Amino acid sequence: MSKSPDDQDIPLPDPAEFAKNMVRVATQSQQLVSEFLSKQGENGGLGPADPLNVGGAFLEMTAKMMANPQKLVEAQLGLWEDYLGLWQQAAKRMLGETADPVIDTPKADRRFRDAAWQENQVFDFIKQSYLLTARWMQNTVKDIDGLDDKTAQKVDFYTRQFIDAMAPSNFVMTNPEVLRATLEQNGENLVRGLDHMLEDLERGKGQLAIQMTDEDAFEVGGNIAVTPGKVVWQTDLMQLIQYEPTTEKVHKRPLVIVPPWINKYYILDLKPQNSFIKWAVDQGLTVFVISWVNPDAHLSKKTFEDYMFEGLLAALDGAGASTGVDEFTVIGYCLGGTLTAATLAYMKDRGDERIKATTFFTALVDFEAPGELSVFIDEEQLEALDERMEKSGGYLEGRSMATTFNMLRANDLIWSFVINNYLMGRDPFPFDLLYWNGDSTRMPRAMHMFYLRNMYQENLLSTPGGITLDGVPIDLTTVDMPIYILSTKEDHIAPWRATYAATQLYRGKTQFTLAGSGHIAGVVNPPSAEKYGYWTNAKNPATPDEWFAGATQHAGSWWPNWLKWVAKQSGPKVAARAPGSKNAEVIEDAPGAYVKVRADEHDA
Repeated sequence: MSKSPDDQDIPLPDPAEFAKNMVRVATQSQQLVSEFLSKQGENGGLGPADPLNVGGAFLEMTAKMMANPQKLVEAQLGLWEDYLGLWQQAAKRMLGETADPVIDTPKADRRFRDAAWQENQVFDFIKQSYLLTARWMQNTVKDIDGLDDKTAQKVDFYTRQFIDAMAPSNFVMTNPEVLRATLEQNGENLVRGLDHMLEDLERGKGQLAIQMTDEDAFEVGGNIAVTPGKVVWQTDLMQLIQYEPTTEKVHKRPLVIVPPWINKYYILDLKPQNSFIKWAVDQGLTVFVISWVNPDAHLSKKTFEDYMFEGLLAALDGAGASTGVDEFTVIGYCLGGTLTAATLAYMKDRGDERIKATTFFTALVDFEAPGELSVFIDEEQLEALDERMEKSGGYLEGRSMATTFNMLRANDLIWSFVINNYLMGRDPFPFDLLYWNGDSTRMPRAMHMFYLRNMYQENLLSTPGGITLDGVPIDLTTVDMPIYILSTKEDHIAPWRATYAATQLYRGKTQFTLAGSGHIAGVVNPPSAEKYGYWTNAKNPATPDEWFAGATQHAGSWWPNWLKWVAKQSGPKVAARAPGSKNAEVIEDAPGAYVKVRADEHDA
C-alpha cells in the first residue's frame, strides 16, 4: 500500500528543473489554448450555445426551487450541519484522537483508492468535503416538487456530470497521487500530459479525443477479430461473414447474429479466449454475423427500413444461398435486437417463416423507461442534432456517439483517462475492449432520426401499428416463435427492467435470463472466466421485480444455459459446411473490408 505524503520520504524537487518544466507547461498551455481557439474558428465557431438544452432544464428547476425556498433553506442547514461534523472530526484527528468519517467513501468509487485519501488529514478532509457537497447537490435537485420526470432526470444527470468533473481527484493540487508524481518527477508528468492533450486535440481535429488505449497494439484481423471465416454476401450496408466449422457435425439451422451498428460486431470476437463467436462455432453451430458498413455521406439517406432489407433480410438470403437451408435461428444485440424484433413482425405479416427462434441480447423494444440515454432526447436536442447531421454531410460523427455513451460512465470512461494521460503523464494501457470502444461508427441521418423519434421519443415500436415498414404496420404481439431474452443487471444503456417489458409482448414461449455485470461485460462472459453469475425464472410475471423475486441465481456464465436452449431450436446434426457455395461465392477473408473503415478517418 502506498503511503501518504506525510508518511513517505519524498525528495524535494530540483528547483531549476522544476521551474524549467513549469515554464514548458505554461508555454504548451498557451499553445494548447491558441490551437483550440484556432480550430474552433476553422470549424465555424463553437456551434449552438446549448445544443443539449441543459439551460432550459436548469431554468425550470430554479423556478420550481424558488417557489419553495423552505426546502432550499433546510437543505443548506443540513449541509452546514454536515460541515460542522467534519470540522469536529478534523479537529479530533489533529489532536491525535481517532474519529469516524462523517461520510463514507463508496466501495465502488475508485477515485479515492490512494492511501493518502484516508491516512492524510488534509486529503481526507478534502475528500469528505467533496462527498458531502456532492450528496447535498444531488439530494437538492432530486427533492424539487413540480418537475416533470424527463426534466428531473436531465437535471439529475447533468448535476452528476458537474459533480464528477469537480472531483478533487481531477486536479493536480488536490490529488495526492498526482501531487506526489509531480514532486518526484520535477513536473515532467505534466509536460508529458500536455503533450498527450495536444496530440488528442490534433487527432480530434480541434475536439478533445481522449486516447483510452494504445491503439498501435491492436489490429482488426491481426490480433482481434481473428476467428477464421469468409465474407460470402454483401450489400451497401453490410458484409455477411460465415465462419469456418471446427466440428465434424453441426446443427442444421445456422445461427445469424445481428449486432448493433452503433458499434462494430467484433465485440463478440475480440480475443479467442473471450470470443462468443468462436465459442458458438466450437459448440457445433454454423455461425454467420453481419458486419455493418461505417456509412458516409453517400449513405445518408439510408433508412431504418433499408437496414431491414439490406441487413437482416439480406443476411438470411446470403446464409440460405451459402448453406442451402431456409430455416435459421437469430441473435439480435442491442440496436440489432430492436431491428430484429421489427423484422420478425414484418416477416410474420408477409408469411416469411425462415426464422424459427430468436435470441435478444440487451435489446430494447419498449422505450417507456430507456434509462439515462433519454436525457439526450427531446425536441430541441433532436432538431439541433438533425441540423448538425445535415451540415456534416448527412451522418452523425462517430465521435459524437462515443461521447454520449462515455458520459453515462464519466468517471470510468472520461475522468480516469484525464488523470492517467494528462495529470500523471502516462501512456494509455493496451486493452482490447477499450480499442473496440474507440473504434466508433457513424449513423446515417435518415435512419438515425427515424430511430430516435419513433423509438426513444414516441415509443411507437411497442404499440401495434405504431410504425410502418414497407407498408406493413409492425405489431410485435404477432411474434409467436420461441424467444430467449438476455439482459444484464447493471446495464446503463438498455436497463434490464425496461428490456423485460418484451416478455409481455411476444406470444411465443419466452425465456428471460438476467446476467450479472453490464451491457458488454455481462454479455461477453465466457464460461472459463467463472464470474458474474445469472438468474432464471420459469415464469414471466407482469413486472420485472416480481420476476426477480422468484428467480434462481446460478454461478458462472449464462452461455451454457443459452446453448441448451438454442440447441433445441437448431435442428438435428448434419455434416459441417464450409463457407460459401456456387450461389454465395467467397468475396474475401474475414473480418472483411467494411469493419476496417474507421470513423475518425472521415469525421471533421
